Amino acid sequence: MYAWIHKPLSDRAIEDERLLGLIRESYLASGRIYGSPRIFLDVREAGERIARIMREHAIRAIRGYKTPRLVAGVPSTVVPNRLQRQFFIGEPDHAWVTDITYIRTWEGWLYLAAVMDLHSRKIIGWSMQPTLARELVLDALLMAVWRRKPTNRVLVHSDQGSQYGSDDWVRFC
Repeated sequence: MYAWIHKPLSDRAIEDERLLGLIRESYLASGRIYGSPRIFLDVREAGERIARIMREHAIRAIRGYKTPRLVAGVPSTVVPNRLQRQFFIGEPDHAWVTDITYIRTWEGWLYLAAVMDLHSRKIIGWSMQPTLARELVLDALLMAVWRRKPTNRVLVHSDQGSQYGSDDWVRFC
């Protein structure tokens, strides 16, 4: 008559406890970044109850990485724009453009600086580092100079970010 006295947990509650152990194991093995869809693929037998159990026990995936924030403000002109949006160059090693991008990895952000020859549209120098240091852009430009060995003066165009406005960069150019 009072079955709950002899068996305080229902069959569903017992199954939920078993699944919770599997969920926590998969969640911790993923480095706490898996959400219910990926944990479902790991556990497979639980179906839609994975999301409910995770919600009840406050198990949540880490939502990606924070994107690097750039300081907003009025841009200063370090060097005048000599290229004037003339991106079609008739001879090699006359004008190079350079920029920095960032790439998300499992271990954090990597910063990539690349130098491209406008004539051939090929990347002729690059550098990748885990920090946004001024050496990043200098290493990329040094690689381009080392690989191409230009005989004439080369116009190097950049977006004039803080790395391109550094004293080291200006002295090198």
